[in-house]
Amino acid sequence: MNIVYFLVQQTMFFSIPLLIVALGGMFSERSGVINIALEGTMIMGGFTGILFIHTFQDALPGQPILLLGALVAMATGVVVSLAHGYASINMKANQVISGTAINMFAPAFAIFVARMIQNVQQISFVNQFRISSVPVLGDIPVLGPLFFQNTYITTLLGLLIWGASWFVLYKTRFGLRLRACGEHPQAADSVGINVYGMRYAGVMISGALAGLGGLVFIIPTSTQFNATVSGYGFLALAVLIFGQWRPGRILMAAFFFGLMKAIASSYSGIELLRSLPIPSDVYKMIPYIATLVVLAFTSKRSMAPRAEGIPYDKGGR
Repeated sequence: MNIVYFLVQQTMFFSIPLLIVALGGMFSERSGVINIALEGTMIMGGFTGILFIHTFQDALPGQPILLLGALVAMATGVVVSLAHGYASINMKANQVISGTAINMFAPAFAIFVARMIQNVQQISFVNQFRISSVPVLGDIPVLGPLFFQNTYITTLLGLLIWGASWFVLYKTRFGLRLRACGEHPQAADSVGINVYGMRYAGVMISGALAGLGGLVFIIPTSTQFNATVSGYGFLALAVLIFGQWRPGRILMAAFFFGLMKAIASSYSGIELLRSLPIPSDVYKMIPYIATLVVLAFTSKRSMAPRAEGIPYDKGGR
């Protein structure tokens, strides 16, 4: 059982950032705006969040500084997403090119600013955020060791975001209008919905969640930020497509890819896998091979929003 506990905990560390970022992409694309910039937004959010924690951790240690860092990362993601939103919605630019430009800009900006501040590009922090056991919940048999021991508050936050995303998308007027703008914006406009406003809202939510996802990815897996999130923004796009732009399926896809990533990163801690005559490089390839295989078999059944990637023109039909 110890191996099961270990593997589940590692899976949670890798799945939660994928879940958060993919949900962010879902909001943007459900509104009709393709958000290829998830990778760059994660880098920017992770950079500012970790820089904030690095600067103020001595003054305010513990969980409060992590939560404040999360707010900083989300605010940064919103700012970055506004640049993408303006280019895609107002300027009607190619949304893929706009997102790609942000992906190219973000790591260079993070490295440049980090070196300007401290002469090195790595930003270190003291990881004192691990929760050994959540009160009461950590004592539950089986479930406690699986989900509520050796965990992070960001893990619980990610699950809350998933529940809130499902509720907002399917049980609120805002969610209905957002989905309408991604399916048939002209029809939505004809009943008084501000298509531009809804698309901006979707992009901003996407930016906030992607920025948060950058920080959530870094905290459990490292003690420094080096201007990279290891391609997690692109992997989150695969989760989004595999999940068919639906919160329930995105949750399952995130845990599937998180499990693959956990195996690739932690195989040396599992005796059965370590004893197999398989080179370490093969284990490291597992998440990306799984991505290619899954997308090859599911892309034909893709159910993307019909107006996704199409700039809205009030005079169009």
